[in-house]
Amino acid sequence: MTVEELLARADSVQAEGLALIANAGTRTELDAARTAVLGRKSGRLTALLAALPALSPEARRPAGAAVNRAKAAIEAALASREDELAAAARDSQLPRDLTLPARERWRGALHPVTRVIEEIADIFRELGFTIALGPEAETEWYNFGALNFPPDHPAMDLHDTLYLATGSAGEQGDMLLRTHTSPVQIRVMQRHPPPIRILAPGNVYRHDPFDPSHAPMFAQIEGLAVDEDISFVDLKATLTRFAERFFGTSRTRFRPSYFPFTEPSAEMDVQCGVCSGSGCPTCKHSGWVEILGSGMVHPSVFTAAGVDAERYTGWAFGMGPARIALARHGIPDIRLLYESDMRFLGQFR
Repeated sequence: MTVEELLARADSVQAEGLALIANAGTRTELDAARTAVLGRKSGRLTALLAALPALSPEARRPAGAAVNRAKAAIEAALASREDELAAAARDSQLPRDLTLPARERWRGALHPVTRVIEEIADIFRELGFTIALGPEAETEWYNFGALNFPPDHPAMDLHDTLYLATGSAGEQGDMLLRTHTSPVQIRVMQRHPPPIRILAPGNVYRHDPFDPSHAPMFAQIEGLAVDEDISFVDLKATLTRFAERFFGTSRTRFRPSYFPFTEPSAEMDVQCGVCSGSGCPTCKHSGWVEILGSGMVHPSVFTAAGVDAERYTGWAFGMGPARIALARHGIPDIRLLYESDMRFLGQFR
């Protein structure tokens, strides 16, 4: 076969192959077209490839280029037709009545507690606070000792705290699942000199029953501010500003309380947003909803963290975003937040 004949034959095989591929109406017919053109034994284009070595070196280059162009065009046409036939097969399986309503697509959403945490964090970021995180498995010293808990404090008993077995025989060690995020405050004060303004969100664990108002694992958010010459006035002003942004009310009250790590200590209430203070089941008919505990950082806590208690003062607060979510949405049972029931959680998209 001369080079001119081979070039003409390459064009002819390409045209014939493309016609066979275009006319293939099924996958079987397409496979037959592929075999007829590219088959190893009797393929038309394969025969042209086998004839190339008989040509002279000068003629082999243009002839080989023509055969390769024909092969590339046929392979592209095969791939395209294969996609068309696959799409047609999928379409044939669709319902004939295209007026049927489409199935609703499931959409995920943030958990209501996560929404509360993010909203609180955004408010305190505007007030100059940064987010700080810490380990959930803590030592007894970080969880209690550094926070001025006396050795015989009831919270350190097994009925309140979940200790971790650390010995080879399963003996109780000094490691535990943190009962609050306060250890994060100690770790931050150890690593960074004042001024400090942090927000510490995270999960905490307590040996509590799983009932309408308690859970053995829940989220908590604590805040800490340390600087020179800050006082309880700064604490009240900051938390009142937070209440205005989050709850839409500036009506707050502070009640004396006790925490080992703060002195003086106070509980903070906000006016009930459901009844506007007139009394309802959400606020237990008091007109107020307790949202957090707070107070001035105890000097012993500063000493444990290596902060000069003579030079610096500070205040701290802690709140449970799950309880805030209950109050905001009028949810009667905290267990509803942890049961992963999409019929319930889907209301908060």
